[in-house]
Amino acid sequence: MGYWQKTLAITWKDTLSEIRTREIVASVLVFTLLAIVIFNFAFGASQETLDSVAPGILWVVFAFSGILGLNRSFVPEKEQGCLEGLMVCPVSREAIYVGKMLGSLVFMLVVEAVALPMFAFLFNLPVLTLQIVTITVLTTIGFVAVGTIFSALAVNTRAREMVLPILFLPIVVPVIIAAVEASAMALSGEPWSALFTWLQVILAFDVIFLAASYLVFSFVIEE
Repeated sequence: MGYWQKTLAITWKDTLSEIRTREIVASVLVFTLLAIVIFNFAFGASQETLDSVAPGILWVVFAFSGILGLNRSFVPEKEQGCLEGLMVCPVSREAIYVGKMLGSLVFMLVVEAVALPMFAFLFNLPVLTLQIVTITVLTTIGFVAVGTIFSALAVNTRAREMVLPILFLPIVVPVIIAAVEASAMALSGEPWSALFTWLQVILAFDVIFLAASYLVFSFVIEE
C-alpha cells in the first residue's frame, strides 16, 4: 500500500467507526444546534443586534463543538488499547497524523454543513454563500490541523478533557479572529477583495501549522 492508501485507510477506519457508533457527530451536532438556538433567544431582540454579534456566535459555536469532537479523536484507540497497535503498524507516524486529521475534518464539516442552514434560518442571515463556505472550510482545516496534534498530546493525560482546550485554544485564537472578521465582512456584503487580507491570514495559519504539526507529530505520539 502506498502512503495515501494507508492514510485514507486510517480515515476510513475512523469514519466507519463513527457511522457505527454515532458517538462524535451526534453529540457534537446536538451541542451545536442547542447552542445556536440559545444564542438566538439571547440576542433575538433586534435584527441589528443579531447582525453585529452573529459572526462571533458562529465561530464560538464552531470552536467549542470542534473541541468536543477533537477530544475523542484518539480516545477510542487509547481506551481499547489499540493506540500501541496503530503505532506498530507498517505506517509512518505522519500518515497516522494525516489520516486522523482528515477524519476530524470530515466530522467537523458534516456538523458545519448541518449547522449553517440552521443558523441561516434562525438568525435570518445569508450564511449559505460561497464566501462564508470558503471561510468555514479554510478555517476548519487549520483548526483540525492544530487540534489533531494537541488531541494526541492530551490523550495520555488524566484530565484530557481539560488539557486539550487549555493548550489548544490560545494557539487557534488568531485563525478564529480572522474567521470572525472575514465572516463579518462577508455578511455585510463586502466583495472578495475586502476579504483578501483575512483570507491570507487564514491560509498562512493553515500552511504553517499543517507543516509544523506534520513534522512534530512523530515526537508527540511517542510520548
